[in-house]
Amino acid sequence: MKRLRRNPDESDPETNPDPDGEGSFSKDQHERKCGLSSMKMMGFFVVALMVVSVVFSISIVLQDPPSDGVLESGKNVRFLDVMESSKEEQVLEVQPQKGPVDDDAPSIEVRKDKLLGGLLAAGFDEASCVSRYQSVLYRKESQHKPSPYLILRLRSYEALHKRCGPYTESYNKTLEKLKTGHHLESTDCNYLVWISFSGLGNRILTLASAFLYALLTNRVLLVDPGTDMVDLFCEPFPEVSWFLPLDFPLKNQFGSFDQKSPHCYGRMLKNSSFANSSKSILAPFVYLHLVHDYDDQDKLFFCDEDQTSLREVPWLIMKTDNYFVPSLFLIPTFEQELSNLFPRKEAVLHLLGRYIFHPTNPVWGLITRYYQAYLAKADERIGIQIRVFDTGTGPFQHVLDQIIACTLKENLLPDISMEKPIINQSQKSKAVLVTSLSGGYFERLRDMYWEHPTVTGEVIGFYQPSHEEYQQTEKQFHNRKAWAEMYLLSLTDVLITSSWSTFGYVAQSLGGLKPWILYKPENRTAPDPPCGRVMSMEPCFHAPPFYDCKAKRGIDTGAVVPHVRHCEDMSWGLKLVDNESEL
Repeated sequence: MKRLRRNPDESDPETNPDPDGEGSFSKDQHERKCGLSSMKMMGFFVVALMVVSVVFSISIVLQDPPSDGVLESGKNVRFLDVMESSKEEQVLEVQPQKGPVDDDAPSIEVRKDKLLGGLLAAGFDEASCVSRYQSVLYRKESQHKPSPYLILRLRSYEALHKRCGPYTESYNKTLEKLKTGHHLESTDCNYLVWISFSGLGNRILTLASAFLYALLTNRVLLVDPGTDMVDLFCEPFPEVSWFLPLDFPLKNQFGSFDQKSPHCYGRMLKNSSFANSSKSILAPFVYLHLVHDYDDQDKLFFCDEDQTSLREVPWLIMKTDNYFVPSLFLIPTFEQELSNLFPRKEAVLHLLGRYIFHPTNPVWGLITRYYQAYLAKADERIGIQIRVFDTGTGPFQHVLDQIIACTLKENLLPDISMEKPIINQSQKSKAVLVTSLSGGYFERLRDMYWEHPTVTGEVIGFYQPSHEEYQQTEKQFHNRKAWAEMYLLSLTDVLITSSWSTFGYVAQSLGGLKPWILYKPENRTAPDPPCGRVMSMEPCFHAPPFYDCKAKRGIDTGAVVPHVRHCEDMSWGLKLVDNESEL
């Protein structure tokens, strides 16, 4: 090809690379050099494109990694501050292990919001409560985000708790008035004391109820540590403890508080000593008896007028074994505030539970070790929570029949082949976590799927962390294992629970799961249908009031508002549901 030539311009660096005459390149040499430079530039450009393509592909693959790749060890975990939408957001990053093999090292990179969309406060000593920020690594991303207003109110409550918590100036001042029995004309801080009472499932539900009531009434929640609360739960609020000091002057009376106590609200109403709001300010403290055996006067706690009477009482002491949140939604004074806090009604305990209840390090160790050993590698995790109220020694055949009928009818587990083995094995595996006081149901289910192949070829593994045979609420390690098992159930993908069981209620709410609930058997006969899907993941209030405070007469409180209905497992109970027309 004939080369086109032009007259070089001595001032043009492209045609004269050495305008000052200091170089020794000839024109031909210069042209060969330009050609080589062009080829090098093209090569670099191609390599750069390849690198960008690979990085982009990796980022897409790792954008939403599975939760199985994260482990309990904090050795390879570091926390990053990420700016998004002009707001600082905390992100937990798990890096792949480099160097020697570490069994605790994740194999992939995981990036998740450790503050749960602003639900949790930053600034805690992370080593003192590893579960607070690591639990996100074991869960799928929640579909229920905290409202901006809930986040605002939680931060406001934390500031109140810091200002008024144990041994602060305001606490000491209010406590002195309680000791002397004199009424406080005005107080900087008012308190709600929760008495540790009943089984662990009940305590978790009632403590969440008490916290919501404290939030609604601008009270500081103080928790009676009982025998094991400190051992089970981390501090949820920054800097100041939520546990009631051991030297609290009324603590020795907690065990004797009942409906006959002089300061019981229901009794005070009967005696007309607390009937008028003008007299409410005369009481230094009031005991609220909200246990399942409470009477009609005690239940007036859920009336607007009575809330007005209680507003100025410095100290409210509460004992309850009920999840009474649904009835708070029926109090007109709280209606708008609750709507702002929880646009989705079925997420109340889901959000409050994830905010308040963080397992202590010993319990977190039980949870993570078991999860990694038996559940982490499965393609799907199924939880079956079995609570039997029949007297006698189990396992009971009708309960086992009911569980099998539910799992097969709802296609939660595959059927087994009784005739011939399945040649083509599926690559899919399911881990089934069974929790029960009895080990018999687990053994029968395990043997059933061990002795016979599934019709789908899926591999089914059954696991049960403990079988204590009977409830041992007074034993510390028993309650550690109970709390760990509730939490493990909440980490499953699919959940089956038992009617009337607060154990199951806690698991479903923490996990954000709508379980299939096993209907309560009658006359030791498996019901038909054996189970059904719940309306919402909220717990059931087992002993609600049925009273119209304005009309002063009985009423069906499950038909007052669309978002408070009767429960699937207890026809007289109440639970929160989402009214789609309000969303």
